[in-house]
Amino acid sequence: MKRLHPGAAWLLGLLLSLAGLATSVSAGSATADHSQFEALQGPFKSGEEVTRACLGCHTEAARQVMATRHWNWEYTNPDTGQSLGKKTMLNGFCIGDRSNEAFCQSCHIGYGWKDSSFDFTDESKVDCLACHNTGNYLKPGGLAGHPAYVRTELPPGSGKFVDPVDLAQVARQIGATSRRTCGTCHYYGGGGDGVKHGDLDSSLNDPHRDLDVHMASAGANFTCSTCHAADQHKIPGSRINMTASDPHAALLRGERTERNPATCQACHSDRPHQNDLLHATRLNDHAGTLACQSCHIPTFARGGVPTKMAWDWSVAGRMNAEGKPYQLKDEQGHVVYDSRKGSFVLGENVTPDYVWFDGRVSYVQPDTRIDPSTRVPINRFLGTPGDPAARIWPIKTFHGRQPYDTQHMTLLIPHTAIPDDTAFWYNFDWAKALQAGADASGLPYSGQFDFVDTSMQWPITHMVAPKEQALDCAQCHAPEGRLANVPGIWMPGQHQHAWLNRAGFTLAGLALLGVLGHALLRLIAHYRRQRT
Repeated sequence: MKRLHPGAAWLLGLLLSLAGLATSVSAGSATADHSQFEALQGPFKSGEEVTRACLGCHTEAARQVMATRHWNWEYTNPDTGQSLGKKTMLNGFCIGDRSNEAFCQSCHIGYGWKDSSFDFTDESKVDCLACHNTGNYLKPGGLAGHPAYVRTELPPGSGKFVDPVDLAQVARQIGATSRRTCGTCHYYGGGGDGVKHGDLDSSLNDPHRDLDVHMASAGANFTCSTCHAADQHKIPGSRINMTASDPHAALLRGERTERNPATCQACHSDRPHQNDLLHATRLNDHAGTLACQSCHIPTFARGGVPTKMAWDWSVAGRMNAEGKPYQLKDEQGHVVYDSRKGSFVLGENVTPDYVWFDGRVSYVQPDTRIDPSTRVPINRFLGTPGDPAARIWPIKTFHGRQPYDTQHMTLLIPHTAIPDDTAFWYNFDWAKALQAGADASGLPYSGQFDFVDTSMQWPITHMVAPKEQALDCAQCHAPEGRLANVPGIWMPGQHQHAWLNRAGFTLAGLALLGVLGHALLRLIAHYRRQRT
């Protein structure tokens, strides 16, 4: 069978994808009207009752979900052997999941995970509604992954109440996943809208083409699952296990493959530029060094939702003149200080940093000894300049300041999320928070702590701009271009050497003199022939 030209394969794949999308939209995303199912008429007293009703037809769904990282929150890094996932990983935002499960697990696709006693084998604990609801379904922090079944005050003593969810109504209106259902967790990780990633926030629910050319509602109208296409509830594409380079032709729709279908090349191939031959060839050659995102995502957090660029936990606990916690806001009304969390630096329309990345990431673990005399990198994107498996990637660099154990020299996981002790929550105390975190997580703690500067790297891969807004040559090929701090490259227009410039200009001058001298000799010879 003759292989399709990459450009033709890409075009065919795109047309088939759009045709499939159009069929899906026109025919509806479901083959049954769930509002008519007797098993979903309710009433339901708990989420587990809804799941049991769902499993009456979707008999394998729970087992499939329970085999995924969405359920286990675990992953063993094959490159480093590190056990990763929210149960063991640290970050510079809310710092850690352990000891804060009742709050953090509002994003778990399960019910009741509040501590280590959670039964990961109980199929009724799988929350089908979390991903498949099409209406008003909320799992507030503090309820261990449950929605509110009765009117509930959250946080305790705050005077703010959450109304109960009508589970039967939600169950009768379930449907395919959407940007909103995925974003309910992935937009709001780290404590709020857009906090962590920088390229994922609620502005993508209904984005303009200038914000995301793929997800624009008036354009291709991709949902998350268009690229992150699931197979038996296993969803490809994750910052935990990334594909840094994919030097292959485009995938055909329905093709069986071990490749990650969520890469740019899966649709566009590794030679995506097809217009002017010379210019397209030059750009395609760049694809062997640069990730597609490096040129096609000029800035992140550009949808009107700021992202946190820095978080200083060391100043948490300050009170106002009345001895009460308080907040400070910037001119746009965004919180930049909170007594319970510390101070923040926010950013919008942020230019990424750029690093070599081959798909491997190393992480600081709770038992990793750190050096507090320098900024501690909680994670590192690994990659060697010139490695065929590496590309220059855009990243968000996040700076933190968080507690560490001055005796064990390890980062600490405090208890920071809605505790049972309301007085503690409203009068934040670091000694209590760290001791409570150690008690709940079982991690060693000497009782002695201080604060250390940290950093994290986050990949930028969403908010793809239209091609006319991609970076032009001068934004990199300039003395202070975007890639000025990337090691291992020599770039015309950015790097200059005085002796090389002098040698070049000298040779160019000599060449010009040679041409002029040759022309003068030709003229002299011409006039001599005419005179004779």
